[in-house]
Amino acid sequence: MAGVVLEYGALRMVLQPDSGGCIAGLWYGEVPVLRSMPAAQLHSVRTSACYPLVPFSNRIGNAQMHWANAVYPLTPNFAPEAHAIHGAVWECSWVVVTASNTAATLRYTHLPDVAWPFAFTCVQTFLLDDQGVTMSLQVTNEASHLAPVGLGWHPFFVKRPASHVQFEAAGRWVMGQDKLPTVRQTSTGLDCACQALETDHCFDGWAGMLHLRDGQFHTQLSSSLNHLVVFTHPSKDFIAIEPVSHVNNALGVERSRDALAVLGMRVLQPQATTAAWMQLKIKPI
Repeated sequence: MAGVVLEYGALRMVLQPDSGGCIAGLWYGEVPVLRSMPAAQLHSVRTSACYPLVPFSNRIGNAQMHWANAVYPLTPNFAPEAHAIHGAVWECSWVVVTASNTAATLRYTHLPDVAWPFAFTCVQTFLLDDQGVTMSLQVTNEASHLAPVGLGWHPFFVKRPASHVQFEAAGRWVMGQDKLPTVRQTSTGLDCACQALETDHCFDGWAGMLHLRDGQFHTQLSSSLNHLVVFTHPSKDFIAIEPVSHVNNALGVERSRDALAVLGMRVLQPQATTAAWMQLKIKPI
């Protein structure tokens, strides 16, 4: 399928519904804001600009999901890791519900399988206007019983030599050698240059606002979510800045509903819906 192209002023976004309902590229003029390529050249969502994280973010340890005193084996999907990662929708084909010059709506319907044992539907919306780019996610529990749901986004911002990231948070979950969180430490967030930054952590108590400045743009990222996963390394030409609903591996061990709520995991009644939004305001420097 050809990509869905949205344009407003200098902003241009290309969606690829067949590849995880992802964003293939986001440009301001001819300059990429996110890691970008034309839809025809996108052969894997893993190299896309951004994809949705549903019904969980980051990893579930050893692909073993614990819920309601039961263990559900999932499919490891990020070899050579043993974990399940990034949810169950990011490599699936989505349906275009509506599309105009400046807005689009995509939908994905999930039936129980080895990627996720509970039925749900997910709707993504994209809007380009004078405020920038606004995206939303809505997830509805289609199962006949309570089900856990997490959600978020995985955008890859271009990392330029002058890139500087700043946001406020309350805590940081330290990533272990197995890519799973170990302990929570008090953290005020980040306020630093990106070029030499090495991080792969989930921050909680995020204030919902982040600033990324470089030689081209001042990008302001805001979201209704209050957790943030930040990943980059000096060898990478991108910085992944991921607004998410919950702490990594929240479902990787048996926890009470109260404990899951503390970690940000949502629990939905049958036919109940949860939602989130993310906005990017991009100003040339």
